[in-house]
Amino acid sequence: MGVQRPPGVFTTCDATAGLAVFQEVFGLRATPAEADGPFYLSLSGAGEGPMRFGRMRLGGAAVLEAEHDPRVVRVGQVLNGTGGATGIRSRFPPRGPFLFSPGLLPGHWQDLDLLTVGLDVTAVEDHARQLLGVEAFHLEFTGTRPVSAVMARYWLSAVTHLHRGLLPNNEVMSNPLLRAEAVRSLTTALLHTFPSTFLAPPATDSPSPAPGGVRGAAAFIDAHLDEDLTVAQIAAASGLSIRGLQAAFRRELDTTPMAYLHAARLEAAHRDLQAGDPRTGVTVAAIVARWQIPHRGRFAAAYRRRYGQDPAATLRS
Repeated sequence: MGVQRPPGVFTTCDATAGLAVFQEVFGLRATPAEADGPFYLSLSGAGEGPMRFGRMRLGGAAVLEAEHDPRVVRVGQVLNGTGGATGIRSRFPPRGPFLFSPGLLPGHWQDLDLLTVGLDVTAVEDHARQLLGVEAFHLEFTGTRPVSAVMARYWLSAVTHLHRGLLPNNEVMSNPLLRAEAVRSLTTALLHTFPSTFLAPPATDSPSPAPGGVRGAAAFIDAHLDEDLTVAQIAAASGLSIRGLQAAFRRELDTTPMAYLHAARLEAAHRDLQAGDPRTGVTVAAIVARWQIPHRGRFAAAYRRRYGQDPAATLRS
């Protein structure tokens, strides 16, 4: 994404210096306009590559013009204060996540405390193509607010888990497999939380792998394999009733939602076993626990049926 994080927390009362670092961290080109009162800026960031978190505290009241970087899909959440673009109904929502709008954004703030998450737009679109199985798919967001309250909570829980649980853990984030999994999980959450052509893809010459509800449920499952999922949660995320979800899975995929979940967890465990090194302390038990697989004996039997060897043999190979 071409942005660098300043060491530690950056603070300044100088508008010129502050907005220069603001551009580096958030990818937002900004120039001060009329200032009303003193300027104060505090920035901190975390993450690298296609995923970055930022915390911004802007003190006082001021107006600026900021052009959103088209290379970045950025989601914000106001923690305190107010801010937004000028005009009618343009204030950042006081609670819940929102997408930054593209283009030129005349903005204002009043003692604003803002958390942002930035994802590389090319990586997001590539991930959407993989989920849809449509090579020519073009991603375009069609709204700035979550599609439902359920998906808003889903996004916020994913952000909290990554920001507080994973990013501070150097052992986790230094592992390329786990880091890629974290980015993939958050990207899937983004695609299902905000309205876009992903949730209502245009017609193509290639047949869709399944209707939107089933496709959305499958992608939701794939993004939450390491969580204790229920059929009710999957149904809510896909916009279907429990009975409708089960019927759709039977009709389109000849399986059930929970059977799909178990098969996906088996495949995820297989990938970890292939990539793991027992000399570094990786064990079958740890991998089984990571993917919420409750019965190790049943897992081993299912694994042998699918891959033709014991899990431990895969880990040793």
